[in-house]
Amino acid sequence: MKLLLLFFLSATCLLHAQNTLSFEEGMTSPESNLKNIEWLTGHWKGEAFGGIAEEIWSPPLGGVMMFSFRLVADGAISFYEFGHILETDGTLILQLKHFNADLSGWEEKEETIDFKLVKEEGDRFYFDDFTIERISDKEINMYVEVGEEDGTSNEVKFNYHRQ
Repeated sequence: MKLLLLFFLSATCLLHAQNTLSFEEGMTSPESNLKNIEWLTGHWKGEAFGGIAEEIWSPPLGGVMMFSFRLVADGAISFYEFGHILETDGTLILQLKHFNADLSGWEEKEETIDFKLVKEEGDRFYFDDFTIERISDKEINMYVEVGEEDGTSNEVKFNYHRQ
């Protein structure tokens, strides 16, 4: 029985975070461009963190795909994100900033949260601890490693449907 429990715990650890990859020191981002992820354009809605998550992605223009995100829980805005996927140096980088419901920022004025491209594989774009996956023209998943106060992290899945 102990062996079975040990196997289960080991398998659970191996399965954790299988949908995200980390950008490690010494790595370089692969070649890519916005045309490869243009399918993300549109209005997406799903459930996350006990509320309704919504993302709106613009088509590529000026070397970026811009997005806005909001989380509504218990009938009120929990937080916003604003950002883009930027085409730079022959690859892609996802950058964002967080805002409270009153639009006060989480990050310092000049600071962004940056997710370098780790790998592109079919309809999956692996940014640093952030994966965007196309399921169909009407459904996508996003997986994000979210840090906890105790120093651990958990992979959170956002399942969205096109609106």
